[in-house]
Amino acid sequence: MGKENTMNRRAKGTFLAAALAAIFPLAYGSIERPSLLPTPPMGFNNWARFMCDLNETLFTETADAMASNGLRDAGYNRINLDDCWMAYQRADNGSLQWNTTKFPHGLPWLGNYVKAKGFYFGIYEDSGNLTCGGYPGSYHHEELDANTFASWGVDYLKVDGCNVYAMHGRTLEEEYKHRYGHWHQVLSRMEHPLIFSESAPAYFAGTENRTDWYTVVDWVPVAGELARHSTDILVYSGAGSAWDSIMNNYNYNTLLARYQGPGYFNDPDFLIPDHQGLTADEKRSHFALWASFSAPLIISAYIPALSKDEIAYLSNKALIAVDQDSLAQQATLVSRDDTLDILTRSLSNGDRLLTVLNRGNTTVKSDIPIPWLGLTGTGCTYTAEDLWDGSLQKISSHIAVQLATHATAVFRISLPQACSKVVPTGLVFNTASGHCLTASSSCSVTFQSCNGQASQIWQVTSSGALRPLSQTAQCLTVDDGSVKIQACDTRGSNAQKWTYAVTGNLKNAKTGGCLTEGSVQMKTCLDERNGQVFGLPSGVQLS
Repeated sequence: MGKENTMNRRAKGTFLAAALAAIFPLAYGSIERPSLLPTPPMGFNNWARFMCDLNETLFTETADAMASNGLRDAGYNRINLDDCWMAYQRADNGSLQWNTTKFPHGLPWLGNYVKAKGFYFGIYEDSGNLTCGGYPGSYHHEELDANTFASWGVDYLKVDGCNVYAMHGRTLEEEYKHRYGHWHQVLSRMEHPLIFSESAPAYFAGTENRTDWYTVVDWVPVAGELARHSTDILVYSGAGSAWDSIMNNYNYNTLLARYQGPGYFNDPDFLIPDHQGLTADEKRSHFALWASFSAPLIISAYIPALSKDEIAYLSNKALIAVDQDSLAQQATLVSRDDTLDILTRSLSNGDRLLTVLNRGNTTVKSDIPIPWLGLTGTGCTYTAEDLWDGSLQKISSHIAVQLATHATAVFRISLPQACSKVVPTGLVFNTASGHCLTASSSCSVTFQSCNGQASQIWQVTSSGALRPLSQTAQCLTVDDGSVKIQACDTRGSNAQKWTYAVTGNLKNAKTGGCLTEGSVQMKTCLDERNGQVFGLPSGVQLS
């Protein structure tokens, strides 16, 4: 099941294409053409900071500031407009018009301005008849609008999902699939397709029954290049906790690693570095976590007023290199308890990433064992680089961390050639309940609250076996209909072979059934049911 160094991206793309060919029969999916967006986008968007309070001056000042303060040269090379840029009425020929009070020189002029400063130009529309702000949506105008945007110099399009209603007997999920699928076909037929940022999954997030949400996040990787999967990050003027908002979107992102690869990126929404509700450590954590995910790094802030410290952490070359790594693998959970989240992933040169988040309210110290990182070498010494300050340390048994409240540590670990083997290692958890698969000394397995113990950390072997770090000679086994751990069969028993689908199902080779949360049982594989969708470690090959 698991290729023991990197995910087999070709296999993943083939699976998605085959499964979704009926949805988009006339076009090919972006995850199959990663050249359009091989690494996640970086840049600026006005929404979280300014919402509808946008105008020409905001964007020219932003472009000027990013060109002079180092952000553009650090990789933030996109200037994107969000909602409320347009006039309330279309022109007589049906085309969109910009608000001439807000943009007196016009959007083609603005596009030329930001391009002259070294930026790409992006824009916003909606798949409904109205945008979220009440301006003309693109429903029934998709091809006209796409060509209009291209004529203005736009190469990046965010399509929102407000004011979408089920039509022609379709369910609401089917309606979104129809509309975003049509957008995909329109863009794919263009001589120079626009990068397609989708918002469809966000409109199904937050429900107790996640079947529709799971279904939408299944098809968006073929329809576009990135998709916003959950609620908006807290806007500057909004009520509530900015840190809680970041953690909400972070938690959603941990559920979706299996979908990401070069050409398609899970989007947990904007970076908000000047939000008045965040501490310095929370701002740095926000950036470090998004970089560890290889998530889009789109800043929504008043760029000219960012402090030197904010510019410095946003320009961190080592973390940006992680975000832009060509493997595009998303960090996944190795361990979680009431305080610490530990995540790992592989990088394209064979290095291993370790990210540690303190979600608690006090300073914590922890020693993280090397086997938790998927490193199996005996007697090996590794070099760990702290990506915040560049310091190096040699590690052989564990790596020590000390973190203030809401702080995040990130280490890039170099593997000697003789110790370069990596086995995908981490949590097997239900993405609806958050409960972790747990092995006991009595050979039983249960789903429990995640507790940071080795009994909840699983290795996934290349033969498709799952074995807990607490008992590596034992493998997850189906025996007479029950699920337990038994001595690993070196002959490769089908009862110990599991396949992992892009839908999140863990299917047993002997029974053909799927692991199901409850009393840990095997049941008939169903379509995107809460009890059968699991997150697994990064590096596990999808069937």
